Amino acid sequence: MPVLALTSLEAARAQMAVSLGFHIVFASLGIGLPVLLLYAEYRANRTGDAVWMALARRWAKAFGILFAVGAVSGTVLSFALGLFWPRFMGRWGGVIGLPFALEAFAFFVEAIFLGIYLYGWDRLSPWTHWLSGVPIALSGAASAWFVVTANAWMQSPAGFLEGGTVVDVDPIRAMLNPATPVMTTHMLIAAYMATGLAVASVYAVGMRRGRRDAYHRRGLAAGLALGLALAPAQVVVGDRAARFVAERQPVKLAALEGQWETEARAPLRIGGIPLPGQERTAFAIEIPGGLSWLAYGDPNAVVKGLEEVPPGDRPNVLLVHLAFQAMVAVGFGLLALGLWAGISRWRRKRLPEGRWFLRAVAAAGPAAFLAIEAGWIVTEVGRQPWIVQGLMRTAEGVTTRPGVQWNLAATIAVYLLLGAACAWLLLRLARRPPGPSEPEPAPLPVSAPT
Repeated sequence: MPVLALTSLEAARAQMAVSLGFHIVFASLGIGLPVLLLYAEYRANRTGDAVWMALARRWAKAFGILFAVGAVSGTVLSFALGLFWPRFMGRWGGVIGLPFALEAFAFFVEAIFLGIYLYGWDRLSPWTHWLSGVPIALSGAASAWFVVTANAWMQSPAGFLEGGTVVDVDPIRAMLNPATPVMTTHMLIAAYMATGLAVASVYAVGMRRGRRDAYHRRGLAAGLALGLALAPAQVVVGDRAARFVAERQPVKLAALEGQWETEARAPLRIGGIPLPGQERTAFAIEIPGGLSWLAYGDPNAVVKGLEEVPPGDRPNVLLVHLAFQAMVAVGFGLLALGLWAGISRWRRKRLPEGRWFLRAVAAAGPAAFLAIEAGWIVTEVGRQPWIVQGLMRTAEGVTTRPGVQWNLAATIAVYLLLGAACAWLLLRLARRPPGPSEPEPAPLPVSAPT
């Protein structure tokens, strides 16, 4: 079995990669879907519109399923830190323990109010019920913010002194480290965008199958509004993130761009395949001075190349570069889709409903989550071989006990079962016709605005 052939370090890293890659989908939906829920229910309460109420009730049921699966996958991820990285947690737990504790409180708040929200339909007054959903949206975003601050600390450690042992710990300063503003903002925007586009893609598929009623049009419009309105902001935040990496993690920047040589007027590469054996990046479109300008605001600035560090201190350049290119390509693709939708809405007072637009929206949801996965590959793999940048190597933090490979195999099996069960439940929910509390919406004329 290939999994059993891995070393303990490789298996532990793979376990964290699988856990994070799986959980981040549900974490992102847990951040964004409550916002859409609140919007739909607000419109229903204000107008008495049955279509908005049908959307709110259907999204609430979907959120209940996603929250349950996310809670299980998040529990697996939290246990993995102590089980597979005891030396890392033993040394640094006192520095980064605060955000994990606060995340637990945020999770409890979210779980409590989700129970009230799901069981409060027709038991609470309309506006009291709506208010019970507000803590869900706030605590979901807070949970993500706290967790990402811990990861940001691993990229830019702060808030302690070290002289053989970690002393003089300032957990607030550690949590508010230099990487926190840009990383937390980047993640939250990505979660809102991915959730909105995932919802829009579901209704785009329905409209392609001929369901051109108010229910599908409003679901499409609400998802696109959340998903695409933030695309310009994400481009700006992404640029700030790149500049931060250039300042604090120059080796990661070189891996992102496949930059092997230290040089002035370093080119910005579009595409390309890094060839580590030859220490060059082939087949890339190069814009002279582009990387120097993006990283330092000066097209003549010197950018450090991978040649500055030994091969053993370099991350997996091929994986990091391709993941970064995928993330950027999806980001600009979504920006283009937003312009398409925005111009049409401005000129025609309605969203496009043509075949190619609906195809693009249907693809945008999966593409947005692909960008999130690629972004975390860039963040985590690009930092290697360090688990704490410049202070602790990944190999120094892993467990020394045997059997990690079996835990990895069990984790994969659990996630496959969870994923299959979640997909089955969501598909069953999507195919179920609206019940008495979810009235079937009347169709609109094809030419009517959303």
